[in-house]
Amino acid sequence: MPDEKSDEGNTSEGIPEEIKKTDIDEKHIEVRSQSKSKIHGPSVFYGAVITAVVVLVITFGMDSTVFTEQEIIEESIIKNDNDKKITAKTFLENVSPILGNPNAPITLVEFGDYQCHFCNVYFENTEHEIIENFVDTGKVRILFKDFTIIGADSVSAAHTAHCADEQEKFWEYHDVLYNNWNGENNGWASNDNLLIFANEIGLDINKLKECNADGRYKSVIEASNEDARLLGLTGTPAFFIISNNDVQKIIGAQPYEVFENIFETMLEK
Repeated sequence: MPDEKSDEGNTSEGIPEEIKKTDIDEKHIEVRSQSKSKIHGPSVFYGAVITAVVVLVITFGMDSTVFTEQEIIEESIIKNDNDKKITAKTFLENVSPILGNPNAPITLVEFGDYQCHFCNVYFENTEHEIIENFVDTGKVRILFKDFTIIGADSVSAAHTAHCADEQEKFWEYHDVLYNNWNGENNGWASNDNLLIFANEIGLDINKLKECNADGRYKSVIEASNEDARLLGLTGTPAFFIISNNDVQKIIGAQPYEVFENIFETMLEK
């Protein structure tokens, strides 16, 4: 577990690489309202979500207020030392099912760790408002990507969430994990507890155990971690907000108003 945290606020950086159009495998879509109703189907989203983005140079930039009065991010010592290029796959592969309207004009990609304190702060203080005001209204869709920087239990929790997706309950399990958050590397996300949490949402425990034992999503988690490093991330939570040829980067558990400002600006364009 990293032993240092920054008070880094909302930042913006340029990425000089051109995001090129890529072939992306079809993935299923999960549409959830606050009542947790779901619709599953083939993802036409990937053909349309970033059609304009992937053929243009993307820049990160925002003029939002910088918040430095409190710590808002978990830092990692992980560094990226590869020369790979950023493409659409960096954002759209090795991800959760989609939460929201597949035709929403804005995509919010979160990189998180289920043990991360500030990821939990974002979940408790900000995510619910985003879902109510922008996801449930069809304006924003969300993707979650793993950046497991804290410890072994982070990987176990992430893997179990992917296994829950086999039973079409990724987002329910995602919420259960954060609702049961109780610190970092103190055992709350142990394998035994992860199964107890699964009972809260009626998952088939035998299927879940089998999936975890097989390590079916180990490579997905590792690839998502590599995507985070490629994007230059060194902490969680971190977010990328994408609309057409515009990508905004948010670092840390920023207030709801920071996200709202970006969403509204993008929707006006």
